[in-house]
Amino acid sequence: MSIEEAAIVLADGTMFEGEAIGARPGGGVTAGEFVFNTVLSGYQEVISDPSYAGQVITFTYPHIGNYGVNSNDDESLRPRCAGVVVRELARRHSSHRAEGDLDTYLRRSGIAGIAGVDTRRLTRHIRDHGALPGVFGTADEATLRAAARSAVGTDGLDLVRSVTSDSVAIHEAVTEDARRADRRVVAVDLGIKSTIVRNLTQIATVEVVPAGTSAAAILARSPDGVFLSNGPGDPAAVDGIPAVVAELLGRVPVFGICMGHQLLATALGGRTTKLPFGHHGGNHPVRDLATGRVEITSQNHNYVVDPDSMSRIEVTHVNLNDGTLEGFRCLDVAAFGIQYHPEAGPGPHDSHYLFERFARMIDEHAS
Repeated sequence: MSIEEAAIVLADGTMFEGEAIGARPGGGVTAGEFVFNTVLSGYQEVISDPSYAGQVITFTYPHIGNYGVNSNDDESLRPRCAGVVVRELARRHSSHRAEGDLDTYLRRSGIAGIAGVDTRRLTRHIRDHGALPGVFGTADEATLRAAARSAVGTDGLDLVRSVTSDSVAIHEAVTEDARRADRRVVAVDLGIKSTIVRNLTQIATVEVVPAGTSAAAILARSPDGVFLSNGPGDPAAVDGIPAVVAELLGRVPVFGICMGHQLLATALGGRTTKLPFGHHGGNHPVRDLATGRVEITSQNHNYVVDPDSMSRIEVTHVNLNDGTLEGFRCLDVAAFGIQYHPEAGPGPHDSHYLFERFARMIDEHAS
């Protein structure tokens, strides 16, 4: 296959050269907000995570695609990220689980990419200047620079509506424990990952409902608990859902992860702010304040909750890199939120206990 030259141009005019991989968009230009992810493995799970809608993912690990792709590792029906940037795309994949190669996967999914990029330089630029909108592609430099000047980030964008499901899906509990199978959890799909659903089915039967579902419609399903999923975009721009969550609080136990955590906080009067370059990776240390235990966690978020903006909560988890809020519990109702990803496909799994905590909360509320 012949090499097709491509380039990245960020909104501040910084340019990086490379070669095109994946799908080829019309006009030769792909736009999005550039972020970096530090995972060493799990590139397929990252690419297929709906929370990356609107973003171009730069992988800091230099060798991507070496073990191929397979359908079991997809976190959604199709990737929603804007694009992918890698240093070196593996020319040959090797794994007994592989069903194909990453480049073909990107083409089939309609996701454009660029390889051969100095991702260390790009990552340092994002780290120094914050997540930046920009473009990449095979168009000429003048076209890319013009497009970069009008590129936008995720600020002020409600991207949840673009990734949520449009119908209800029921997932039966995968357990021989009758009590667990009898629990019913309604999961609000803000961009839910498949691994989250698999973890929830270990504690309950799960009904996944669209993001626009009303509190009355959720309660009509007689849930023992409500789960608020991860999702993309600016939590402050997500309209309507915090009001729904507020109606649910005190009537049914609530557990939120990532965007769900942020919208739970919003329902409690909390505020969110944007981090300079976000947390994206599988190696973030978080302290559980109740036990003092440090968990290595998987994270993917650009926004964070200000704990001082809420009065009805206790902070439970804190990021040890920058001191930001990673978890809280409500003091007057059965509800808690976690900013990071305890389901962590493919890992680490230090925080898996949080699903069991939700199960105990459900049982205590019912007794």
